[in-house]
Amino acid sequence: MAEFHKEDIARLMDGELPWPAVQDMLKSPKDLDRFDKFLEIMAERVPWDDTILLPLTPQLMIVARKGERVVKCVCGQEYGDYRVNWKLSALVHVRDSQEALDEIYRGRDALDEAWVQLREYICPGCGSMLEVEAVPRGCPPDFEFLPDLDTFYREWLGRELPDKCEYEDHTLAVVAEWSSEGE
Repeated sequence: MAEFHKEDIARLMDGELPWPAVQDMLKSPKDLDRFDKFLEIMAERVPWDDTILLPLTPQLMIVARKGERVVKCVCGQEYGDYRVNWKLSALVHVRDSQEALDEIYRGRDALDEAWVQLREYICPGCGSMLEVEAVPRGCPPDFEFLPDLDTFYREWLGRELPDKCEYEDHTLAVVAEWSSEGE
């Protein structure tokens, strides 16, 4: 089994590893501690101390914080319970006019404003663009990834997380709570 150094993994993450080394890393069986090295590198790059459980995107990760599992941006901005779509807590710029859509797609690639919206999700803490989705008008925010963390740690990594958490999407419960506040 291959054993790669943490520095090589960091260079891979930064796109600085030479292509032959990338190929070697991709083709080799994964070293058992690759995920842990990856999390160590991520932890060294953020300005906070919460334990990173799983990266969601290059900017967002699920962390353990005071007995909870929350989504957090590398800048420290928190988005709440990881089982609620983090997009509900992000800033959103919606491109829904032909003029706004044409700033991105032109000519044959142009989108039809009658059918499509572009939603740009932005971190309120650092202003980073976190996600862009092209969806039909009226479509709820896409919840791309709700990982079963307990199963992942137990069955893939061979260890348990210190606490257990019910694996269930709580997004609609939050939306329902917001709706009832206006009544």
